[in-house]
Amino acid sequence: MSFSNIMDSNSYTGQSADPDTEKLIEARTHLLGPAYRLFYERPVHLVRGSGSHMFDADGTRYLDAYNNVVSVGHCHPHVVAALTRQAETLNTHTRYLHEGIVEYSQRLLATFPAELDQVMYACTGSEANDLALRVAQRYTGARGVIVTRDAYHGNTEAVTAISPSLGGATTIGSHVRSVAAPDSYRSGAEVAERFLVDVEAAIADLEAAGFGLSALIVDTFFSSDGIYPDPSVLAPAVAAVRAAGGVFIADEVQPGFGRTGETMWGFTRHGVVPDLVTMGKPMANGLPVAAMAASSEVLEAFAREVPYFNTFGGNPVSMAAAAAVLDVIEGEELMANAARVGTALRDELTRLAADDPRVGDVRGAGLYVGVEMVTDRAGAGPDRAAAHDLVNAMRDRKVLISVCGAQGSVLKVRPPLVFSLSDVDWFCTEFADALRELR
Repeated sequence: MSFSNIMDSNSYTGQSADPDTEKLIEARTHLLGPAYRLFYERPVHLVRGSGSHMFDADGTRYLDAYNNVVSVGHCHPHVVAALTRQAETLNTHTRYLHEGIVEYSQRLLATFPAELDQVMYACTGSEANDLALRVAQRYTGARGVIVTRDAYHGNTEAVTAISPSLGGATTIGSHVRSVAAPDSYRSGAEVAERFLVDVEAAIADLEAAGFGLSALIVDTFFSSDGIYPDPSVLAPAVAAVRAAGGVFIADEVQPGFGRTGETMWGFTRHGVVPDLVTMGKPMANGLPVAAMAASSEVLEAFAREVPYFNTFGGNPVSMAAAAAVLDVIEGEELMANAARVGTALRDELTRLAADDPRVGDVRGAGLYVGVEMVTDRAGAGPDRAAAHDLVNAMRDRKVLISVCGAQGSVLKVRPPLVFSLSDVDWFCTEFADALRELR
């Protein structure tokens, strides 16, 4: 179990808000209940966004280096115009014919390998992962699922059972086995072999327990586990899963849609073709839409035996926004931007870290970067306190990031795809100052 659950790894503890903010927090807590969490020791009251920047109630500008949901930037005018036009025309469910869902599906599936030839829609990534589990179980006839030790796949009952990072009173299901994430920082060249051995052991345990193997599901960037971008780790494990009769589900909610800068999808970097792929709100820049792409062979049993209806999954407004996101990714060459700007960001962070022994590793691809804070480089012991202090120091400098990993010791830098070289300068200037202040 994680040292701290994913919800509390960078949350407000009720001690540092100013009086006006405290009034809003109290009203929110009273109306929404205490289960919700806020970021930062001093929560941010945001009222407007544009591109990679956001503005608080006082008009102060912040650099958003965390928000992947608005994948092509806050309030992108092309996306706003597309969803507005469609909202003014028609919005309804998918039991009526409409060109929008067909045209978008053709475009979306064209970004995948030919084996993934059908797509189904939902409203959230949680629902998409829930659906993928159902499809896998129907196809394999088994229940067992393998996940990484600090995975997060959503918040329905079924996917909470495969999301160890939620912690608290939640527990993973009896039909679930967790394996260590492929920690390339500490395992080096042996990372793929170690991951394979762990997956094979989990398969054997599930079979011995009578569950069999339904699926291995991973976020292909191992985001909540600590951001492990090594592209060599998945292929041997996926081969072992298929040999045991299971399927591979790639959760692309975070690494998908060009974020790595190299490929449209995170799984492509691993040289594997999943049986099922799940996507979430970044596909429509934050509108409630999600999807599951599938091999028709794997989907066939479920589709034949289970009528599926998600009332507004794939509705015309969401499809218009999703199509506009593809327009922007292609037209503004955001994959190339993610590669170029992400490289500049990692290079500068690596330079800044060279003389600071608290920074153990800078890793990532494209506009997805993890900065691991350690107690000492030789032992590579995770330093949760240093990461926590840096996140809040950056917030005070108007730069928004968060943390991830089992110990909450990895700074999570995951900005919108429109992040620019000037944003890199802003980010690294403030990061250097924060390191000096906390030295």
